[in-house]
Amino acid sequence: MDYLHQFVFGIYPYIALAIFLLGSLVRFEREQYSWKSESSQLLHRGSLRLGNILFHVGIIGLFFGHAVGLLTPVAVWDALGVTHSFKQAFAMTAGGIMGSLCLIGVLILLGRRLGNERLAANTTWRDKLVLLWILATLVLGLSTIAVSAQHMDGHEMVLLMTWAQHVVTFRGDAASFIAETSPVFKAHLFMGMSLFVIFPFTRLVHVWSGFGAVGYLGRSWQLVRPRR
Repeated sequence: MDYLHQFVFGIYPYIALAIFLLGSLVRFEREQYSWKSESSQLLHRGSLRLGNILFHVGIIGLFFGHAVGLLTPVAVWDALGVTHSFKQAFAMTAGGIMGSLCLIGVLILLGRRLGNERLAANTTWRDKLVLLWILATLVLGLSTIAVSAQHMDGHEMVLLMTWAQHVVTFRGDAASFIAETSPVFKAHLFMGMSLFVIFPFTRLVHVWSGFGAVGYLGRSWQLVRPRR
């Protein structure tokens, strides 16, 4: 089990990151016509708008919340006077709100796809895999709130932060910091890392285009003149 723990939380993060980056690059280079969100609005509108908004607001909030919460050094929070217990309470509240929004959105989108014959016929196994994987990751993430509520000292949260920061700075002892954390946290971390593994092979690649579209904000206006 020690070797398995070291592999999953010390080596696997880099495997997942490599597949995420290289897989996305190869997908863009070789299959650009498949690089899209593959919207199903034309097949069936239904509750797409509501589910889509809830899902995207929730998952964007979770992404940036995890990034800031896990990767900001503990010393920075200490310098700002933010106690570990307050940070944990804030993370539980914000994560619970965003996670709930995302969960409701996923359930709406999943029910829409599987409950309509036209959509179900045009839904690939990759589409189902993405939705079900995100659903399971969300359920595990929301379950960590109940575990965190049992100890509000912020200690386990600091261990998770230290693990993440050791991973991104390529320090080999990262896995040791979460050896004693709750299995729910470990399962959530594994599912979250594995989401990056399946990312390049699904419609999720359109997320890259979303970040790339920010560059259009600085472009000059396009002039369109009427034909004379």
